[in-house]
Amino acid sequence: MKLQERYNLIMKLFKEQMPDVGTELMFASNFQLLVAVILSAQCTDKRVNQVTPALFMHFPDAQHMALAEPEDLLQHIGSVSYPNAKARHLVDMARMLMDRHGGEVPADMDHLLQLPGVGRKTANVMQAVAFGRNAMAVDTHVYRVSHRLALVPRTANTPLKVEKVLVRHITPDDIPHAHHWLLLHGRYVCTSRAPHCNSCFLSPLCPKRLEGSRLE
Repeated sequence: MKLQERYNLIMKLFKEQMPDVGTELMFASNFQLLVAVILSAQCTDKRVNQVTPALFMHFPDAQHMALAEPEDLLQHIGSVSYPNAKARHLVDMARMLMDRHGGEVPADMDHLLQLPGVGRKTANVMQAVAFGRNAMAVDTHVYRVSHRLALVPRTANTPLKVEKVLVRHITPDDIPHAHHWLLLHGRYVCTSRAPHCNSCFLSPLCPKRLEGSRLE
């Protein structure tokens, strides 16, 4: 089976098995989504969803958060990973939104990447989820599953390299969905430790079933 055929088949199976996918983060605006995605770095969506209701009650938009100090946010986000750094990033991000963008989250990729606390993965999530762009965000789950399913070569050893390979082979309309397909598959089925291979609908296509291969 050629690589593109493999992509087409795997995406077809994802579409059949997971027709309605989206982020598991809770938010009510693009600003709140951006805050939640920043908080989710090296942290579970479940934990983020536990802290954001109270956070958004006090700081629902960029205007309110820009007036705060990092320590004001810490009392709400103390249970997430790296709370001190994230509190600083969130306040600085909100202030930049107020200073440069009228309090609105910009759709432009370069402008997103200028915001404190926003890396390429976060910017791609915003592009796809908030603005409907054909952007592929590569987090640890997408990276792992892409390699395990042999969708990318071993030489694709950075998130950016994985992103470039994926967008080259996945049809544009499927790219935003594919991010969630790969992410959720890695979160719940193809887990880092003890993957649930017996319940995986992609198991027949997994390279680990081929002679001489190994699960990585």
